[in-house]
Amino acid sequence: MNPTTFSLNGRALDLADENPKQPLLRWLRERHLTGTKEGCGDGDCGACTVVLREPDGAGGSHFVAVNSCLLPMGALPGREVLTVEALAEGASLHPVQRAMVDHGGSQCGYCTPGFVMSLFAGYYEGELSDHATEGNLCRCTGYRSIRDATAALRMHPRDTDRFDALRAAPRAPQGAAALEGFHSPAALADALALKAAHPEAAFIAGGTDLGVNLSRGQAVAPAFIALDRVVELHAIDVDETRVRIGAGVPLTRIERELAGLFPALDELLPWFAARQVRNRATLGGNLGSASPIGDLAPVLLALDATLELAGPSGRRSVALADFFLDYRKTARAPEEIIVAVTLPRRDDIAQAGYKVAKRQTDDISIVAVAFALARDAQGVVTHARLAFGGVAATPKRALEVEAALLGKPLDAAAVETARTALTQAFTPISDHRASAAYRRALCGNLFAKFAREKLGAEGAA
Repeated sequence: MNPTTFSLNGRALDLADENPKQPLLRWLRERHLTGTKEGCGDGDCGACTVVLREPDGAGGSHFVAVNSCLLPMGALPGREVLTVEALAEGASLHPVQRAMVDHGGSQCGYCTPGFVMSLFAGYYEGELSDHATEGNLCRCTGYRSIRDATAALRMHPRDTDRFDALRAAPRAPQGAAALEGFHSPAALADALALKAAHPEAAFIAGGTDLGVNLSRGQAVAPAFIALDRVVELHAIDVDETRVRIGAGVPLTRIERELAGLFPALDELLPWFAARQVRNRATLGGNLGSASPIGDLAPVLLALDATLELAGPSGRRSVALADFFLDYRKTARAPEEIIVAVTLPRRDDIAQAGYKVAKRQTDDISIVAVAFALARDAQGVVTHARLAFGGVAATPKRALEVEAALLGKPLDAAAVETARTALTQAFTPISDHRASAAYRRALCGNLFAKFAREKLGAEGAA
């Protein structure tokens, strides 16, 4: 496969003359592959779900469900894409399609191909549960029939088929690629060199944030330097004292490989966004966007994360607590790349992450919070981190409340004092998601919830 070619349903296609900023969804539909539907164009509904065959890190491959509305054509060279049109063989439906038919998992049918592709990935990756389709919305069936189809697939043994063979086939990491205005280096040094040569270009990681702008046809940058192929950004290193996570590691991989190490991260990641989004979204991209409502920043603040940055003058470390400067402004220089996030490991702290949104899943947070607290044998607080998103221009820690907790026992009076103080610690805005008063109340009440559930603080309400 040459540097401008990708595979679509087993057929090699050249992208040299295509607009690299165009979403894959639009490109597919213009070529009459209309099984892939446009619902929201924002990565919310899952109607546009397609599957990538991606390297599994061990020389093989796995199937990954993604939103084609958020996947720019520039990201495709060297990749393999499967759409719903590839599944059936003539009149013989794929088992996932057959299960949906047999259990009435379709009404109007518009969302059905997206569900099918999510279940298709789950079918081969051993995840046939509600999690497989958590990023797919349906307004007709009420989901019962779709869940029945999923259960049937899970319960019955299956035969090995051509997609098992495809999945087992060797798959090397994607090498460097370049389309006009869309550069995809495979090495960190090359990414930095490209930025020096094209200072007007914007870095793009998983693209789940910028992809929304591209899907809407909004001008984002004249050119892009994609970081999703940079090998160094995909490493995870764990030792007894710390965990170093490459900035380009997809969130689903963090869920899978670091499960149990950081309970607050375990609790928040499933609520971050839909599975299709988490399959592409990265730590570096989430932090680099500097959104005040980014779900991960409060957790990483509470866990004392440190960022590693690389630029023309070398590498440097910045504590995440010093990274966010103002609304959408950070300590990262324009020419620098977030390389990794390092988290210290501590067994002595209780921690938790909470997200409150208008929908239970797949929604922007009203408030996202994380707490990390340690006490000595006498119950005296020795360590306190209380971090919040959605209450200020940047993700913030409640420093004064933290200081007030230190050196004191966490009794009912201390919890109530902290709860009250947290309701006054920030000046959030009112918007269509929630009032300022509601956000302030959440700050205090979620700490009381943490004290009661994780610390057993007597009298915590």
